[in-house]
Amino acid sequence: MTFYRADLHIHTALSPCAGEEMTPPRIVAAALMAGLQLIAVTDHNSAGNIAAVEEAARGTGLIVLAGLEVQTREDVHLVCLFNSAAEALEWQSIVYQRLPAEENREEYFGCQLLLDAAGREIGREKRLLLTSVDMGLEEVVREVSGRGGVCIPAHVDRPSYGLLGHLGLIPEGLPFAAMELGLLYPDEALKQFPTLAGWPLTVASDAHYLKDIGRRVTIFDFVEEINLKSLHQSLRRQQFKVVVGQRDNFR
Repeated sequence: MTFYRADLHIHTALSPCAGEEMTPPRIVAAALMAGLQLIAVTDHNSAGNIAAVEEAARGTGLIVLAGLEVQTREDVHLVCLFNSAAEALEWQSIVYQRLPAEENREEYFGCQLLLDAAGREIGREKRLLLTSVDMGLEEVVREVSGRGGVCIPAHVDRPSYGLLGHLGLIPEGLPFAAMELGLLYPDEALKQFPTLAGWPLTVASDAHYLKDIGRRVTIFDFVEEINLKSLHQSLRRQQFKVVVGQRDNFR
């Protein structure tokens, strides 16, 4: 059995609300310094920098999962994880079709930088990414699951863009892999939101700046090679613990 310290919610400088310091080599260096073995790149409604982070991590031992943080029609954030950057880019093409036909205003929202593995700017995404797609929660989950991906509602306990904090409920019948906590520790979250009982409760940094990478960590117990399937199995079997600051909780 091998333990992996994971932060499955990290933004690059492609997300306009993230710092321009969030380049592939700096993200990899910060993750390794934080003792992480597994990260997920989850920019807002885009997968444009995943391949660059994967390349920057090559040979370091750090495993990079491909993802997007999709903002649904209900203004709920969903971390969508895939088996490869190619699969994430295929999903991105659907997401882009369902984004409003509006350009990003850098002076208001911030830059959306496309980067290479060395951290050099190779372009700027012109579409407005910091907005909702024209897809409801159920449609996004069904589409992602149908493509072999998994969905984890992001920071469900936060008032803004969180499933429970924003909607106040967990829709029945949707195949979520887990629930990500953004503010509370699991025991606190269960008291405040009893509907979380029975769900795997993970944490992640939602890092927009280098200093935040690894501040909230989920530690997985893997008995086989790390990939999206084994991650999903570990979540279902609750073979993980969470670490927030100096507190940890074995599940």
